Amino acid sequence: MEEKLFTRNFTLLVLGQASSLFGNYILRLALSMYVLEMTGSATVFAGILSIAIIPTILLSPLGGILADRADRRNIMVALDTLTGLAVLWAVILLSGTNDLAVIRVLLVVLSVLGAFETPTVQACIPQMLTGDNIIRGNAVVNQVASISYLIAPLLGGILYAIFGLKLVMETSVVCIFVTALFECFIKLDFQPRDYQGNILSMVKNDFFSSIRFVAKEQSNIMKMLILTAVSRFFVMGVTLVGLPYIVRTILGLDATYYGGAESALAVATILGSIAAGLLTGKLKFDKLSFVLAAIGICIVPAGAVFIFPCGVIFKYAVTVVAFCGMQVAISIFSIFAVSVIQQNTPDYLIGKVMAYTSAITMCAQPIGQMVYGFLFDGFSDAIYLVLIPTGLMVCVIGMVSFPRWKGETY
Repeated sequence: MEEKLFTRNFTLLVLGQASSLFGNYILRLALSMYVLEMTGSATVFAGILSIAIIPTILLSPLGGILADRADRRNIMVALDTLTGLAVLWAVILLSGTNDLAVIRVLLVVLSVLGAFETPTVQACIPQMLTGDNIIRGNAVVNQVASISYLIAPLLGGILYAIFGLKLVMETSVVCIFVTALFECFIKLDFQPRDYQGNILSMVKNDFFSSIRFVAKEQSNIMKMLILTAVSRFFVMGVTLVGLPYIVRTILGLDATYYGGAESALAVATILGSIAAGLLTGKLKFDKLSFVLAAIGICIVPAGAVFIFPCGVIFKYAVTVVAFCGMQVAISIFSIFAVSVIQQNTPDYLIGKVMAYTSAITMCAQPIGQMVYGFLFDGFSDAIYLVLIPTGLMVCVIGMVSFPRWKGETY
């Protein structure tokens, strides 16, 4: 008999993630709007965000070690409680004269806590679920994140416009504490692992054993990590930099059109998550090459439409449809890639390996944004010279990577 997906533990985790993600999305929206209003500079906030992400990247391996050494339920409860207290602390300290400093410190604190929380949550899914339900579970979590991302900007924007920054932050605090409450009722088996030696030697041993596992014992996990990072490099660079640049600068359309495109991408992400759940048990590992190639195929028409003398709205429509197709494909690929890594990693290493997944993809994203920012600026009069080669490169990477793994069991 097929195992139940929405077990008590997984249901509590999903409810907690829904509350947490919504609270975090409205918080970051409100902070970005407030900083822009104070400084009038998007560069300032971009710089703050760039600095704040560094602790997450650097500390993720330690977060993975903690997730494998301690009770994961207790870690999640403690981290969400600390997150809620950090935001509450910031609300109390905001005075109008020190706001930028408080926001900078808050974002760094949230980044540090996120370095420990992300691998812990990802390590919980394969502990709660087994087999194909791991893929379905990741798809559900991805759907929750996408729905939160779709709803939070609208509600957060309304709350911010009517009540201001502090009430949005207070709402975020409530959401985060609700998450901690849900997590209190999760029950996970925990067997403490003994280690002879001091903490430093334990950390060193855990780090090198996990690296050895990924690099030598399960080298396909390393290959999957690299492919996930490469796909994020291209997709995030093209989407986060290319889409607003194309809509606002190349096509000269207003913010309403850009908002519509962003909403369409959020819906596409949800559809991709649903498709991943439906494809569970049907999409074999080596067939992921077609999914990765589909990402590239979708990028090509977004560039090709700028070769021909078409109307602005037609170019906008083709671009949005192409980017939505790309978003569906990357959602499917990411869910299956993470699930493959989870399914082939033993429980005592899962936290560390998921931490590496998170850190590598986080590094790839800003690099992709910088590279594509340069490319779109350099080829502003012929952006098809950016998009079409990118699409073809992704297709080639997809088609040459997976066939060599054909026949392996996953």
